[in-house]
Amino acid sequence: MFNIIIKFYNAFRYSWNGLTQAWKTQWAFRVEIILLAAATPLAFYFSTTPIELVLMITSVVLLPLLELLNSAIETTVNRIGLEYHELSGRAKDMASAAIFVAGLNVLITWGIILVSHFS
Repeated sequence: MFNIIIKFYNAFRYSWNGLTQAWKTQWAFRVEIILLAAATPLAFYFSTTPIELVLMITSVVLLPLLELLNSAIETTVNRIGLEYHELSGRAKDMASAAIFVAGLNVLITWGIILVSHFS
C-alpha cells in the first residue's frame, strides 16, 4: 500500500513540474489557461443544458492540453538536434496543427451554442 502512495506522489510531482515548466516557459500555455479561466464562468452563464456546458468547457480545456503535448514534442525534437531536418519540421508542424484544429473546435462549438442562445 505504501508503495502505491509513493508512486502516486511521484506521478503527481512530475505532473506538477511539467505544469509549472509550461507556465514559466510557454507564453501560449499561459494565454490558454487564462482563456480557460475566463471561459469557464461564461460557459456556466450561456449554456442552457448540461451537455452544452460540458461541450463548451471541454473544447477550451483541449487547448492547454494540446499545448502541453506540442511543447513536449518541440522540446524533444530540439533536444535531438537544432539543425533543420524535414521530419523534425513535420513533427513540429503537425503538433502545432493539432492546436489550430482545437482552436477551430472552440470557435465552432461556442459559435453554435451562442448563436442558438441569442436567436
